[in-house]
Amino acid sequence: MFKELAENLGLDEDEFRELAVLIVDTAAGDIERLEEAAQKGDATLASEASHSLKGAAGNLGFMELSDIARQIEEKARKKSIEGISEGIALIKEQVNLISKELNG
Repeated sequence: MFKELAENLGLDEDEFRELAVLIVDTAAGDIERLEEAAQKGDATLASEASHSLKGAAGNLGFMELSDIARQIEEKARKKSIEGISEGIALIKEQVNLISKELNG
């Protein structure tokens, strides 16, 4: 999985893995912020956290993760956090897949 993504970015696999570790670490903070936003009903916080995650994931080619974050961001920008819990669950699933690949 990582070899092709690394090649697409002109990186060797080890360099890409280092960046993927950063994504996993960053995602943990963004997930916490999204959960806080869901709890508080804070669309602004949801928008900020999902925007951060969308960009980081997209830059590395983790498009499913980026797309989920984009969907949350779009809703949050319209002041809606409807479906955010489902989105957070999908984000966690994607981050877990990346983490398993790193550790596998």
